[in-house]
Amino acid sequence: MTETENPLADLPPSGKLMGLDLGTKTIGVAICDAMRYSASPVETIKRAKFTADAERLLQLIAQNNIAGIVIGLPLNMDGTEGPRAQSARAFARNLKQKTGLPIAFWDERMSTMAVTRTMIEADLSRARQAEVVDKLAASYILQGALERLRRG
Repeated sequence: MTETENPLADLPPSGKLMGLDLGTKTIGVAICDAMRYSASPVETIKRAKFTADAERLLQLIAQNNIAGIVIGLPLNMDGTEGPRAQSARAFARNLKQKTGLPIAFWDERMSTMAVTRTMIEADLSRARQAEVVDKLAASYILQGALERLRRG
């Protein structure tokens, strides 16, 4: 089965998963519960060098007993991969060397837009939106993957 048919095939059947929304300036982080029912936003990491970013992710992985990682894949609207998607794949390759955990990608095309719409509807100030958008996007990405895993 190809990644397109089942992008989550490499993830283990049980255990907590971490969701990542990779931005150019930040990394949104979310983690699901052990039953894989719901994703919760955890934090937004201000990006530095890969080593520092990976170090913080490794701490979170260890603290939360993470079994696998879901990374948002920023596809173009027509489904093709551009520079941002290639950057996400490169980040995943480098992170996999440090963790050894299985990493899967999940289409994130509409995640930030959906989260932003929800925050506007919740009447969050622009300043508060900026603080939480990345970790909420990570949660949205991970929740989408969890729902797909439940459907099989």
